[in-house]
Amino acid sequence: MDNHDKLALPVGTTLDRFIMRKQEDFPYATGELSQLLRDIALAAKIVNREINRSGLIDIAGAYGNRNVQGEDQQKLDVIANIRFIRALRNGGEVCTIISEEDEDMIQTGNVQGKYVVAIDPLDGSSNIDVNVSIGTIFSIYRRVSPTGSEGTAQDCLQTGTHQAAAGYVIYGSSTMMVYTTGNGVNGFTYEPSLGEFFLSHPNIQTPTTGKVYSVNEGLSEYFSEGMKNYVSYCKEEGYSARYIGSLVADFHRNLLKGGIYMYPGTSKVPNGKLRLMYECNPLAFIVEQAGGKSSNGRRRTLELEPTETHVRCPVFIGSTEMVDKLEEFLAAEVLQDEAK
Repeated sequence: MDNHDKLALPVGTTLDRFIMRKQEDFPYATGELSQLLRDIALAAKIVNREINRSGLIDIAGAYGNRNVQGEDQQKLDVIANIRFIRALRNGGEVCTIISEEDEDMIQTGNVQGKYVVAIDPLDGSSNIDVNVSIGTIFSIYRRVSPTGSEGTAQDCLQTGTHQAAAGYVIYGSSTMMVYTTGNGVNGFTYEPSLGEFFLSHPNIQTPTTGKVYSVNEGLSEYFSEGMKNYVSYCKEEGYSARYIGSLVADFHRNLLKGGIYMYPGTSKVPNGKLRLMYECNPLAFIVEQAGGKSSNGRRRTLELEPTETHVRCPVFIGSTEMVDKLEEFLAAEVLQDEAK
């Protein structure tokens, strides 16, 4: 290939064009879901810009408040929350939003909106100051209440099996948006000079097994016996421990390369740390569409019934064979307890 031919190579398929081509895959192909995904992508571009210049304009570091989870808010947590809520409100397709950063449901005023969004605007924000990859996680549901009025708790508390779409954005050495509408998983890399996401990872399939386990072993003193035994098994098998404390970054690596991410319940926090609606459910939808598996150790994550918008649950997610093996260890623990 000569230099002229190289210059003539196509740049690739943009996110907008890909969404338009795939619109017929949506169960309700009326255009609103397509536009909603574009709204999220637009907000992600803005948040990406803010993250990349955070050290220059003093928007890194703690904000001084705590969110509904009792966690210290970072300045970029607040900015990302504002940007995504504004984009979703202005788009007109969403009637109600639930966000990690807000205690109550957010009514957008778009009473004709057909969709509900659950979002973690900036996951892993404690890593901002040390320049580690962070992300956004989102989940989209069709509302079940009649249009013409505000969204209800019933709209927001659907099981993960009812998701119309889910995805995440990872802000790292490159910025990527990965999403599914229930017809496979595709990843798009942001090209900042053109201001566009381009298809870079079509039809992502996660390996059926891997050699990486991701868990906060600093909590191992509080793990159940089954969990301790599985971690020991991983070490005996020569698996590599990879855990950075940024859910999107850990999940993204294991999705592409194979592995298991674990955030179990502990004796101190029986339900674990992660939130079902805007962390576990969207990633579970993605991993299943990519050929992987997600569970709370006993039940499929997507079938768990939410009791409130910020409910937490243990999660074991990644390569199918690794999650299956983990469940074997937890089941053996139950049998031992019953035999006592």
